[in-house]
Amino acid sequence: MAPEVKVPLLEGRGATPAQTLGNIVVSIVGTGVLGLPYAFRTAGWLAGALGVAGAGAATFYCMLLLLDCRDKLREQETEEDGLGDEQSRHGDGGNYTYGDLGERCFGPVGRHFTEAIIVLCQTGGTVAYLVFIGQNISSVLPALSPATVVLALLLPVEVALSFVRSLSALAPFSILADACTVLAVAAVVKEDVQVLVERGQPFAGRSAFAGLWGVPFACGVAVFCFEGFCLTLALEASMSNRAKFRSVLLQAIAGVTVVYVGFGVCGYLAYGDATRDIVTLNLPSNWSTAAVKVVLCVALALTFAVMMHPIHEIVESRLLAPGGWVRRRGRFVERAALHLSRVAVVATLAAIACFVPAFGEFAAFVGSTVCALLSFVLPALFHLRVVGPTASTWARAVDYFFLLSGLVFAGHGMYRVLSPQ
Repeated sequence: MAPEVKVPLLEGRGATPAQTLGNIVVSIVGTGVLGLPYAFRTAGWLAGALGVAGAGAATFYCMLLLLDCRDKLREQETEEDGLGDEQSRHGDGGNYTYGDLGERCFGPVGRHFTEAIIVLCQTGGTVAYLVFIGQNISSVLPALSPATVVLALLLPVEVALSFVRSLSALAPFSILADACTVLAVAAVVKEDVQVLVERGQPFAGRSAFAGLWGVPFACGVAVFCFEGFCLTLALEASMSNRAKFRSVLLQAIAGVTVVYVGFGVCGYLAYGDATRDIVTLNLPSNWSTAAVKVVLCVALALTFAVMMHPIHEIVESRLLAPGGWVRRRGRFVERAALHLSRVAVVATLAAIACFVPAFGEFAAFVGSTVCALLSFVLPALFHLRVVGPTASTWARAVDYFFLLSGLVFAGHGMYRVLSPQ
């Protein structure tokens, strides 16, 4: 089985709808939500709301495309093997990872490309974590400015955590990070409401539509916020009653989308053009705000190892390929290579984070490029390959729409970064 992103809460089978709903929310919600008010500032409150709602609907639809592909492949395996669903070649009811779908559709090249996109997407998320930590700690402790100083001090801790190879051991840190994200969101909303009450006219001086080019930016941040897309198949496989997964998924995506829209609108209406790329930086300088920032950063620093896990798995699977140079050099060299690879990967990501100028711009870039490929282009491409020959003309037209839109979206994200400002 190909290494891929896993959720610590998904160990085992038989999750109830309520547990699955919680798992979906945990896998989706991340630090990107704190960049939404800045995206609304760039796009306007109405355009931003429409962009986030559109990104949520598109994410839900493309998640269903992955499930359709899995179901079709399961049927084909059952017919080829002449076995029942529970005895199919993939076991566990015909489970597939995202990489498995890539290989079934386009062979080894499809698997390698899919895994490369997953690594790039996870890399973007981990670098965003580091940028977030650096900027927030520097705002609380000016003596540690600039953010590169924070990252230098954090590097040994992250290297040490990277040697923890068990996801179950890292699971509490992941749950702590989500709890702290909720705390930070609640603290920001409380402050937003106070500011809006003091202003009296929340929409005065706030743009509903700030320009055409702001909409793709808001959509990019929104796509970045819907983390965990490649966990769709694992989340569905964890349910005791898989038939209910689609309705549970709809509830989760709809609920998170409403929260995202409300949070982004409130943040922008409260701070207007002064909205920072990480909205916690807009909070007043007092002990409660500092505590929220520090607790959130500590939790993210501990969860960084969870985000790094799929990257390490994919890198190590290539490093320890059967018959490779490392495998032929014996056990000692193999273990040394594994440790050195983890140190090198963490150090490289920390170095990249030092050169990222702003959290909001980076989140929009990652969301509109690799996340768009992972969330829209690949599902549509896989669906056309697997289900397309028997699908209706309308279904194929929608697949082509998402395929082309995702490519245009990614191209615009690259152009925005590479074009002279």
